[in-house]
Amino acid sequence: MLDSLADLDGLIHSQCQFIYADSLEEKRLLAHLQKLAASDHSSVCLWTAAAGLTDLKNNAKLWINSNLTDALRYIKDQSDGTYILVDAKDLLTSAINTRLVKEIAYDPAHSKRTLVIIGAALELPAELQRLAVVYRPPLPDEDVIREIYYEEVYRWLSEKTGNHFLRPEQIEDRLIQHLSGLNEEDVRRLITQTIRDDKQLTESDITRIDMFKRDNLGKQGLVEFSTETLGLEKVGGLSNLKAWLKLRRTTFMGDEAVTGIDPPKGILLLGVQGSGKSLAAKAVAATWKVPLLRLDFGNLYNKWIGESENNLRVALRQAEAMAPCVLWIDEIEKGVSGNSDSDADGGLSRRILGSLLTWMSERKTHVFLVATANDVSRLPPELLRKGRFDEIFFVDLPSPSVRREIFAIHIAKRKLIPENFDIQELAVAAEGYSGSEIEQAIVGGMYRALGSQETPVTRHIIEELAHTRPLSILMGEKIAALRLWARDRTSPADTP
Repeated sequence: MLDSLADLDGLIHSQCQFIYADSLEEKRLLAHLQKLAASDHSSVCLWTAAAGLTDLKNNAKLWINSNLTDALRYIKDQSDGTYILVDAKDLLTSAINTRLVKEIAYDPAHSKRTLVIIGAALELPAELQRLAVVYRPPLPDEDVIREIYYEEVYRWLSEKTGNHFLRPEQIEDRLIQHLSGLNEEDVRRLITQTIRDDKQLTESDITRIDMFKRDNLGKQGLVEFSTETLGLEKVGGLSNLKAWLKLRRTTFMGDEAVTGIDPPKGILLLGVQGSGKSLAAKAVAATWKVPLLRLDFGNLYNKWIGESENNLRVALRQAEAMAPCVLWIDEIEKGVSGNSDSDADGGLSRRILGSLLTWMSERKTHVFLVATANDVSRLPPELLRKGRFDEIFFVDLPSPSVRREIFAIHIAKRKLIPENFDIQELAVAAEGYSGSEIEQAIVGGMYRALGSQETPVTRHIIEELAHTRPLSILMGEKIAALRLWARDRTSPADTP
């Protein structure tokens, strides 16, 4: 297998004196550093809170006392070698340890001595942050994941005569795709579990991987893993959007190097409130059979300058770790306002927008972005220009045929008797109503029937519609202006 930690070798060979390896892969990094030291004929020592300082090359204790301060004093007196610290959280609170690390990290007289701290998401003191070179092991790409997969399959089949493993090609390719975004140790462990639990590849193995990702994703709470998804066939109308997504599904799920076409990056759904934009975002994930993640800007904001932007970067890295997936940003205008008074928040909205635009332009992973918006006047021009999104769709109020479809879907969903309803009459009576308003009219009609102890029929829903004023009337001027703006600037999500 290709050495994916070669960049770490380069840092050590360039006589970098202080490296912070931000990673959970402690075992893998230790094995690599020990192998590197053996090839260079240099010493490599490890400090842990349990064992103190140990010479890994000669398997000998150097400092029986497990005290980190004493170990750092010992390291400071050495002229060369690689010294690795794990369990080093004392550095975050001890002034003595911080001082010793500073003297080790900046010592021109001992340029061949390297201090490596391994840990995940450690908050190094500010005076150490500027001295440390931060190293994050690259995540394995699909070629490396496939190589690990074949290694583990071969290991299982060669263990003893009679071992077998069934691996349908279609599921095998999807399994490798869903393993992207995980570190090498997790990839190997999940593949081993997949092979040995029932000796075959099934859909449940892909579900297990997604569940593992979801459990790890939810620990920081910056993006939400949504399970409320349904296929596009359960969404009324949106025929143009459905055709667009169907055409691009294979490219998004496949290998762009094979098809020669760049995979789709995302869409913006602009439209009337309650017209089904959020429902469509959820349906994309269900139809493509990938996880759905929801990014809420409210979860990102922090009172400390710079923390909100950092939270966004962390959230986007979490989304990339779930690839292939759909990332849904609901009401995006609330987080990246394009109004002239956006400096009222200290420029936070502009900085958030800048970070988001950079990610949208540079991301390489299969993360399909679906953003929804109700108020186009608050969207910044930089977000709307061609290339940010593959397409901007306008989701209008449903046409008569789509209203019939929506009524049929929701009547069936609530297990009502279809013969009791005149769908055509309901569709005519619901002119100007959005999809969500039609749904609520059905619910209201059911309550009317319950109050009179009758079976729900067309009359109950008609009465509910007659006593309701849709948003197209309450906010008629605003919605008319939005529809006029979108007419020649966006693609209709449904056939006009």
